[in-house]
Amino acid sequence: MTIKTNFSLLGLNTFGVAEETAFFTSVSSVAEVQQLIKEEVYQSHPSMMLGGGSNVLFTERYEGLVVQNQIRGRELLQEDEEHVWVKVGAGEVWHDFVLYCIEQNWAGVENMSLIPGSVGAAPIQNIGAYGVELKDVFESLEAVEVESGELKTFHHADCEFGYRDSIFKRWAKGKFIIVNVTFKLNKRPNFNTTYGAIQQTLEEQGVRELSLKAIAEAVIHIRQSKLPDPAEIGNGGSFFKNPVISTALFESLQQDYPQMGGYPAGVGKVKIAAGFLIDQAGWKGYREGNIGVHEKQALVLVNFGGNNGKAIYQLAKKIQASVLEKFGVEIEPEVNII
Repeated sequence: MTIKTNFSLLGLNTFGVAEETAFFTSVSSVAEVQQLIKEEVYQSHPSMMLGGGSNVLFTERYEGLVVQNQIRGRELLQEDEEHVWVKVGAGEVWHDFVLYCIEQNWAGVENMSLIPGSVGAAPIQNIGAYGVELKDVFESLEAVEVESGELKTFHHADCEFGYRDSIFKRWAKGKFIIVNVTFKLNKRPNFNTTYGAIQQTLEEQGVRELSLKAIAEAVIHIRQSKLPDPAEIGNGGSFFKNPVISTALFESLQQDYPQMGGYPAGVGKVKIAAGFLIDQAGWKGYREGNIGVHEKQALVLVNFGGNNGKAIYQLAKKIQASVLEKFGVEIEPEVNII
């Protein structure tokens, strides 16, 4: 196993931030993970796993060990008349896995097309888009326990999924390294076109017969029309979570902002769009030197070039304070701040 020192993370994060890590390595198997946690450098320094680098903002040099997960592979475990169970390596690219499912005519992940990142990061964040979340197709995952080196299995209930949340962002954070995820997918699609602009996009594209490919292409079109390509402009996708507020506050805000939409989020709660709040607070299209807020999607903070991680974080805090003052609503980062 090769441990590199003073390693630049420029090519490993979608914000295009050029911070360094004191130590860097990669793993491509369960055995390598189990070997890594015995290494002196791992045991004597803080560490973090890195997938696609799409949900992280580095604001300073990382004085520890960054481990890139490169565990690959897809395995059909079992199937019946209704479902298939497929195990996928944590280092697989999420969107590549979605396209693979569509090719196999396995339904359930098509609405989550083009979400950046890796399969192993998906359950940590409980990723989701257009009315579907990871938890809807999740069966189980395997992870190496850092303390013991043992391979542990986590089933659905064990993960305590919430909105962009799981135990791996709370008490289990840093205690386990996810090595694979098993999904339960449908052989008979149950198309979900009610969320966002999917139905409208399908009509504009002249789609007369729904298919997994048609749904995926509609989602990809919507995302590409609203979100900047990290290869062109540094960004981490949606920077903030959509906040969940009380129904009473939502109804009060709607009196002043009748165009504000909301989705039921439990008894007495409504989920609203953070992008709408940021836009109404005047931040959409804002630019400050080489950082700013994307002109088409206020949820996205962008890096136009240079090592601006700290400045992006400061901008995020200004936006949070502005939204809280104007609406009385707290918005939390979806991106991990390092």
